[in-house]
Amino acid sequence: MNDNSSINFFNMNHEKILFCQDKKTGLKAIIAVHSTVCGPALGGTRMWKYSDDQSALTDVMRLSRGMTYKNAISGLNLGGGKAVIIGDSKTQKSPELFIKFGEFVNSLAGSYITAEDVGINPEDMLHVSKSTKHVTGLPGKKGDPSPITAYGVYMGMKAALKFHKGNDSLNGKKVLVQGIGHVGLYLLEYLHKEGAIITISDINKEAVKNTVSKYNCKFLEPNDIYDAEMDIYAPCALGATVNNNTIEKLKCSIIAGAANNQLMDEDVHGKILFDKGIVYAPDYLINAGGVMNCYAEIHGINNKKVMEMAGEIYNTTLDILNKSKKENIPTSLAANKIAEKRINMELEKRIN
Repeated sequence: MNDNSSINFFNMNHEKILFCQDKKTGLKAIIAVHSTVCGPALGGTRMWKYSDDQSALTDVMRLSRGMTYKNAISGLNLGGGKAVIIGDSKTQKSPELFIKFGEFVNSLAGSYITAEDVGINPEDMLHVSKSTKHVTGLPGKKGDPSPITAYGVYMGMKAALKFHKGNDSLNGKKVLVQGIGHVGLYLLEYLHKEGAIITISDINKEAVKNTVSKYNCKFLEPNDIYDAEMDIYAPCALGATVNNNTIEKLKCSIIAGAANNQLMDEDVHGKILFDKGIVYAPDYLINAGGVMNCYAEIHGINNKKVMEMAGEIYNTTLDILNKSKKENIPTSLAANKIAEKRINMELEKRIN
């Protein structure tokens, strides 16, 4: 899903990683608990046909760390975790597979709470809930978190525009949305209503056809998007799309999207964007609406309050962008500093 180079387990400071395998159901999964300092580790499960096991391990480790920072910077009493099921979500799903996966989640005794992610839907989580109570995003409750995620991304995008241009109106702005899955489609609704000039890119030809017809927007093949003229690049599919190859081609002034781990190398590419004057709205901040939705389900928070929480992403994004400018550091580093400050405060409370 992301860069498939190996990473050092200990350098990323994970608390635990659980490898899950069951021959009878065909389950092959990895659960990564990065941190429980701020609370139980909450993070979705994605199902993806990884090229190899190392790619899956790299992805789940990066994603779980991102969840720690996402939950911390959002002020939630949650730590960070993530799970990946290795397989084709279109052909290899079964109730038995998800029930068995739930048993592995349950073996962590509440240190990890799961939810849906790429390739997973609320009905799948319903099967998981048959073998563990440590699951959220169930049908009949908060359900699909995509609408809240999209709203947070939209607010983060507007904040980045406000910071860069002094005005947050998207009317007439050229926005390229890469990936029109659940979150991408909801994001298009907001962009369309505000009068943005939309271009989309996705490998799903049927979804592209329907979307172009509905929004009267442009379409670009995936390999062509980095050469396109745009004001805002919104990656809403794979991670690591901001890398050495693409960053020199990108013709945008803002990057703000829903995908996790958009920077292939956070330190290297965050600095390059900063030096080039491209405003990067940190992904784990502006896509935090989904986890807010899950948090609300756990704690019985109503929908109106959840939308208000997601709306605050606008102000937090502005705070981070201003911190970046004031301290002359990349926005990714500014966000990490704020998240780490929260985590260290919670750690000190435990010690004392």
